[in-house]
Amino acid sequence: MTMPTRLPSPYEGPSSSANLADILERVLDKGVVIAGDIRIDLLDIELLTIKLRLIIASVDKAKEMGIDWWEDDPALSSRARRQELARENAELRARLERMEAISGEEELERAREGRERS
Repeated sequence: MTMPTRLPSPYEGPSSSANLADILERVLDKGVVIAGDIRIDLLDIELLTIKLRLIIASVDKAKEMGIDWWEDDPALSSRARRQELARENAELRARLERMEAISGEEELERAREGRERS
């Protein structure tokens, strides 16, 4: 018993043989940009404007386009998190030094006042 051969449908285009992985690979390789604006006016007074920008691309393609915001986001990058911690540490050390300097000046002032009274 032989299986009947399936004839191509007249509604199928040349891209119908591409599977989802091929389509996804093409989209990520080339990138897709979807842009739109929503504007709400009342009596010619702008109440709200929403600008939507959606970019779908691979990380490499995004970097080629100059998009790399995730590298500086401490929630997404361990390198950025370490830099954020180092910055906070330096700020805290500087604040501690200022407080110690103020405290030392106050102690010197109290010592001077004690000597002057005696």
